[in-house]
Amino acid sequence: MTTKGLKDMRDAVIVGAVRTAVGKRNGALAGIHPAVLSSATLRALAARTGVDPDLIDDVIWGAVMQVGEQSMNIARTAVLGAGWPEGVPATTLDRQCGSSQQAVSFAAAGVISGQYEFAVAGGVESMTRVPMMSSAAGEDPFGPEFAARYDGVIPNQGDGAEMIAERWKLSRAQLDTFALSSHAKAAAAQDARLFEEEIFEFTLPDGTGFAEDEGIRRGGTLEGLAGIRSAFKPDGLLTAGNSSQMSDAAAALLVTTSENAARLGLTPLVRIHTVALAANDPVMMLTAPIPATRKVLERAGLSLSDIGVFEINEAFASVPLAWGIETGADMTRLNPVGGAIALGHPLGGSGARIMTTMIHHMRNNGIRYGLQSMCEGGGQANATILELL
Repeated sequence: MTTKGLKDMRDAVIVGAVRTAVGKRNGALAGIHPAVLSSATLRALAARTGVDPDLIDDVIWGAVMQVGEQSMNIARTAVLGAGWPEGVPATTLDRQCGSSQQAVSFAAAGVISGQYEFAVAGGVESMTRVPMMSSAAGEDPFGPEFAARYDGVIPNQGDGAEMIAERWKLSRAQLDTFALSSHAKAAAAQDARLFEEEIFEFTLPDGTGFAEDEGIRRGGTLEGLAGIRSAFKPDGLLTAGNSSQMSDAAAALLVTTSENAARLGLTPLVRIHTVALAANDPVMMLTAPIPATRKVLERAGLSLSDIGVFEINEAFASVPLAWGIETGADMTRLNPVGGAIALGHPLGGSGARIMTTMIHHMRNNGIRYGLQSMCEGGGQANATILELL
């Protein structure tokens, strides 16, 4: 902490937040290189904010499968592919599903500390072109010491989701009902054109525009979902119907200080109020949003009732349901326009996609505080509280 007075302390505000529409695996974005998807998102962010890319001190980009087309620091490739000045640096990070939410936290920390004046945070994942787990290339990524500590158990997110359902005594009907609700909320939001402000139209190779999330399913029923077989064990409760969709997408946010925003005539959308991290059991893996939520609220000096919208990533339906039971949060405020079960989960891009959606929801509804958290491979979680400006 410096000896400066409070009036001299820097803050971090978001002045732009955009995303592609989310493509289904093997859907509209299947033919698009993830670097091209990233470059288009950077150009859209610059166009929306009017900020000269030459002012950007760093681009911090999430990507989970950093292999093949997402290797070789895809952030830097995206900057150059976007036509931005060669002097704009960039780095790629992996905190599993929370990668691009972590990118925002790093950008905010850099801005507050004075290392950055302007930073772009975001991420991408093309799960069509760079399949999940491809970065392991069939090798053991854990090593003998990890295996010895956890009795040879190899963590699997689906198994973790099943453990959560068992521990919190969730039924198949509860999981499927939650999934139907996610699709219904997303469909209602899409019909009301609530996503249009945050999505930029991506031009496909045939010249057509892509600007609507592909994963939303309408007209589902509990009976229909009940007919889907379990995905991870013969008598399991988690299925393709109540789990997140594999997807292709990118999203980006521009972070700076209130002072810089005023100087350039930019409108701050939200302030990054508080961030926190948490970690716990890497085998069950997906429960860390529970302690992360408690930690970020305590650090912020806020209570659950202060939060007008919660975004808890729907990696599997059991994750937000267990989170709700443990925290006691008002579930009517959870994922109000749908989540990853309906909209999709493009791993490295999901944190930025969710935050972009939450920011626009907060502004459209005059919500002062929003809280976002995501479970992550390895048993970790990010939590971020945003404050409306």
